[in-house]
Amino acid sequence: MSDVSTPREVRAEDAFDVDAVATWLRANAVDSAGLDGEPAVRQFAGGASNLTYQLAYPSGREVILRRPPVGTKAKGAHDMAREFRIQQALKPVYPLVPTMLGHCADESVIGSEFYVMDKLDGLILRKDVPQGVGLDDPAQVDRLCDNAVQALVDLHGVDLAASGLDSLDRGPGYVERQVGGWIERYQRARTEDVGDFAETIAWLAAHQPVEQPHTMIHNDFRFDNLVLDHADPTRIVGVLDWELATVGDPLMDVGSAMAYWAQADDPQDILNIRLQPTNAPGMWTREEVWTAYADRRGVMVSESDRRFYELFGTFRLAGIAQQIYYRFFHGQTTNPAAGFMGIVVHVLDARCKDLLA
Repeated sequence: MSDVSTPREVRAEDAFDVDAVATWLRANAVDSAGLDGEPAVRQFAGGASNLTYQLAYPSGREVILRRPPVGTKAKGAHDMAREFRIQQALKPVYPLVPTMLGHCADESVIGSEFYVMDKLDGLILRKDVPQGVGLDDPAQVDRLCDNAVQALVDLHGVDLAASGLDSLDRGPGYVERQVGGWIERYQRARTEDVGDFAETIAWLAAHQPVEQPHTMIHNDFRFDNLVLDHADPTRIVGVLDWELATVGDPLMDVGSAMAYWAQADDPQDILNIRLQPTNAPGMWTREEVWTAYADRRGVMVSESDRRFYELFGTFRLAGIAQQIYYRFFHGQTTNPAAGFMGIVVHVLDARCKDLLA
């Protein structure tokens, strides 16, 4: 059986100087044991934003390298140093974070910043649950959903002072800043072949809730960023992709997660663009996720607040997709995953209108 998280041959446009990275790692990694020789490099095909590679050494040790994509970048995006520092600080208080090995700010090494971390061994779900991995029974899938919600609840309960990440908190106004920021990002990245989201933008600007007390938030919490235990795939052993993590209103995190959560009774267009198997037998509905989360954290989430957070999460997802599609539209990448993002934007536009209706 082929694991859905198996890396592939590196795309030509995403190749880098492997020897230069190997030399840098031997001199700079926090733990350089087993990093002798030149590693075999493979690329993970899942992401269309930051690029992710596996470096497999002759010793048997495997590490992961993350770097930004080639081409124009959105302001503030692809900050390797920030992504590295957040995970490094979180690791002692949230053990699901991978162990960081080193961050290289010297762009002369491979033409961009990059960081390297230990590989978390496990299963990563993509669009569908593979047969024979231990998730064939709906009761197992139910337990997985329970554990996924708990992992998010645990993250939102992290002691910010103990981690030193309270410095990420910019104070009151997080919701307002996020709404305004993503409106600006979408409009700046908009291409002539997608909608303007005018009704959605106006509604979000006019219906912002009183924000929740701030916590650490992941901002891209979904199944293909969770690493599952091969022996018990209902158990989560890691959380990946901290590119958008910050401190803010935790319900924004839940709303963003629900934007990816395509359930079995959703319209076919939504099911066609899903990135995770949340339509599988045993998967929770969005309402069940909201209820479990609210109960475990002891917070009240009204129907109107849930509508706002889900609508914002969907619009923000459209903004992320459009930033990726912008690079494809302007010929900065040939990655087919980036090209598909144009379709995703159209579907999410329709989803936003449904939420408003």
